[in-house]
Amino acid sequence: MSEASPLQRPASRAARLSAIEQALSAHVVTSQSQLAQLLEDEGIAVTQATLSRDLDEMHAFKKRLPDGTMAYAVQVDSDDRRPLDSKAEQQMSRAVSGLITSVATARNLIVVHTPSGAAQYVASVIDKQPVDGVLGTIAGDDTVMVICADDPTATARATWLLTLASK
Repeated sequence: MSEASPLQRPASRAARLSAIEQALSAHVVTSQSQLAQLLEDEGIAVTQATLSRDLDEMHAFKKRLPDGTMAYAVQVDSDDRRPLDSKAEQQMSRAVSGLITSVATARNLIVVHTPSGAAQYVASVIDKQPVDGVLGTIAGDDTVMVICADDPTATARATWLLTLASK
């Protein structure tokens, strides 16, 4: 059984911006030099000038934390990744109900069939929620492939998707 590899990013602007956003949400970042070090630890080399432009473009700002520390933050969108709660599950259920026609697993992959034209919508619904063990989706016209971290997760998430679609 193989394990999922660590997250790897291409050397692109979009990947760098995503890494910055992730670093700011996962760490208390008080300076650009600290942020640059966090990025370097992920294999992303960035100059201070580029980092400054990126933070400006992302509308990052410094906010005062409860302990008085000033730290960088970015505005959180309504679809920001956060733990999946029962309300989010209900919304997902409403969105995919009637659109999932079958679900099958193949090792760490889940193959989800939909009516013609619905696969990209179903993949988008799955991608917008932080589902533990789900790395991402690929959609065609009537088929979605859900990539999971491992085989047991795929089995559990396939059952979960069938339950969501049946509500």
